[in-house]
Amino acid sequence: MEEGSQRERGRGTLGTAGAEGRQILIELGEQNLDAICLSTYRTACKLRFIQKRCNLHLIDIYHVIEAVRDAGLNAVELHAGISVIRLENLVSSLFNQLGKRLPTTHTINPRESTVLLVELILAAVDSDPEGRLTVLSVKAMLSMLCGGKLIDKLRYVFSQVSDSHGVLVQSKFDSFLREALKLPTAVHEGPSFGYTHTLARSCFPQQKRVMLNMFLDIVSDPPPCLVWLPLMHRMASVEHVYHPVSCSYCRSNGMTGFRYRCLRCRGYQLCQNCFWRGNASGSHNNQHQMKEHSSWKSSATKLGRALSRTLGCVSSRETSHPVYPEEPERTLNLSNIVEILAEIKRLRAEHDAACQPSPDKGSTNPTLLAELRLLRQRKDELEQRMSSLQESRRELMVQLEGLMKLLKVQAAGSSHVSPSRPSPSAVRSVGAASPHAHMFPPQDSLAGVGGDVQEAFAQGPRRNLRNDLLVAADSITNTVSSLVKEHTNMYYVCTNMYYIHTDAQTCTIYAQICTIYAYINM
Repeated sequence: MEEGSQRERGRGTLGTAGAEGRQILIELGEQNLDAICLSTYRTACKLRFIQKRCNLHLIDIYHVIEAVRDAGLNAVELHAGISVIRLENLVSSLFNQLGKRLPTTHTINPRESTVLLVELILAAVDSDPEGRLTVLSVKAMLSMLCGGKLIDKLRYVFSQVSDSHGVLVQSKFDSFLREALKLPTAVHEGPSFGYTHTLARSCFPQQKRVMLNMFLDIVSDPPPCLVWLPLMHRMASVEHVYHPVSCSYCRSNGMTGFRYRCLRCRGYQLCQNCFWRGNASGSHNNQHQMKEHSSWKSSATKLGRALSRTLGCVSSRETSHPVYPEEPERTLNLSNIVEILAEIKRLRAEHDAACQPSPDKGSTNPTLLAELRLLRQRKDELEQRMSSLQESRRELMVQLEGLMKLLKVQAAGSSHVSPSRPSPSAVRSVGAASPHAHMFPPQDSLAGVGGDVQEAFAQGPRRNLRNDLLVAADSITNTVSSLVKEHTNMYYVCTNMYYIHTDAQTCTIYAQICTIYAYINM
């Protein structure tokens, strides 16, 4: 009674869902798919139409697995009942996420798709008089109707019907077949693919232990009750395949989908619509053996492939599916992950607290306060020294510029006079200016820089001015080098002190001193 009331409340929330559910069956009847003679193709075509009408072909098995996990159904027993409201929420999340993934050029109506799919599942459950909506029925029907690769869908099904050792459990597989085969029954194909109690044993009659790879042989050699499943996937893969030949019955210009070639009537080919409905013409009849083609190959391609197989370049048989490990993968034990993360957080907090200096402790240490005062005093001295060095450097540049100008003037004057006899004007300009030069030194003189530079202007033209300038430059270079070496040594000392001290205020002062020394050494 409780399960029934839940389902009735669920139907009420869907509003016009009952009419929409009947509408999809009405649309299915308008496709005239019942005219298909072969029950396997008829069932596959019907379920393919429902799959596309509900937009399930745009959802693969991994999206279904994610939605089931988010709905919390993985932790629920497979035979546990589920309300329609919970089913509607699950299906609604599937199509809402699909709408976010699709490009803007392709839109769907998530509400309409949800209503259609929910009512289809409920109709399939109601097709069994003893049926009820369970977690297994939802998983089985969604996995059968969704898109994606068949091999991935079968791997998911096997994970639901096998034990922890990777061995198929017959009772679980029997329950899965009961739920999955409700889909053909819902589209009126129950007489051909309805459930019976002997189906599970007949799928693998010769095997006592069915492992994963043996179960995946359903792809190439499906049991009779599931033969429509791989056919539906093959239909989806050839929907847009074009064959540039005409049908021998309807005379259509080209074929789309499957192409069928008679092995007895030469050149006789039928499109899929004519073959499925049993159409034949001429000497051909439906008893002739037909070969199904899912692609078009030219004569040259066929000849090349035949030669390759003859020469052994290509394997004549391709594996139907990849081989997977028989043992199931062990799940990662995450039971203690919360305690581990909490411990990491606690240790990180303790480390940060230990590394952070205490302002109260630093302010009450007299030794540290005295060292801070000395550092501030040294910082002020270094700033004054840096200012004086900058001024001295500027004055040196001005004086060197004056020396270079004087050197150019001397070179220009010596080019106009005889080398053996100096020019009187040059003698007067240098010799006569000597007394005044001692009394009134010029603004750009090198006073205070070095005695060699002064002697270059005090002893008259008898000395070589170029050599005196070189001696003065060497003196300036040596002075600056000694200053740079001293400042470099102090810079390394302050750097070491910066890394030794842990107090934030002390490290800041050492960092400022290092910056000053680095600026001086530039």
